[in-house]
Amino acid sequence: MPVIRCAMPHELEALAQIGLSAWCKGIKPLVPAPVAAKIERSNPFLPFLQELGSRVLVAEIDGEPAGLGASEHADDTISDIWVAPAFEGRGAGSALIKALETQIANRGYTNARIQVAAANERALQLYEHLGYRLLWRKLAFDPILETDLEKVALSKALFHPQVSGSSRR
Repeated sequence: MPVIRCAMPHELEALAQIGLSAWCKGIKPLVPAPVAAKIERSNPFLPFLQELGSRVLVAEIDGEPAGLGASEHADDTISDIWVAPAFEGRGAGSALIKALETQIANRGYTNARIQVAAANERALQLYEHLGYRLLWRKLAFDPILETDLEKVALSKALFHPQVSGSSRR
C-alpha cells in the first residue's frame, strides 16, 4: 500500500523526472514531435513543483517516490496525477486520487473533477474504476501542447467527513 505524503523541497527534481517520464509515456505520442522535444528539454514539471511545493502529494512505495498528484488551484479539480511507469499498477494513482478527494471534500466541495486526454486509456479506465463519470468529451486546442487534443472531463460525488448545512458546489 502506498504511503501518501507532502512533497519535500530536496526531492523536487526527482519528482519532476517522475512527472516527465509519465508524461512521455501517456501524452508524448499525442503531440507534435517538436513540442514533445521542447517539453522534454525544459521539463515544465520542475517550475510547477517549485511553485506548489508541499501542496503536491507524493505516493511512496517501498521508500521510493512512485508518483505525484495535485489540485493546483486548491479547488474541486484534480489537476495532476503522474505515476512513474515502473510503479504503474501498484496503487499509487488510486491512493493519490483518494487523498486529493479528501482534500477537496475538506474544502467543502461535494464533487471532484478531473480531465484527461481521451487517448490516455489507462488513466481514463482508472478514473472510471474509482467512480468518476463523464461530464463532457471534446476536441480542443491545447495551448501548452500546441495541438488539438480530445479531452474528457469527469466528475465524482464525494462523501463529506463532517456534515454541514452548506457547501460550495
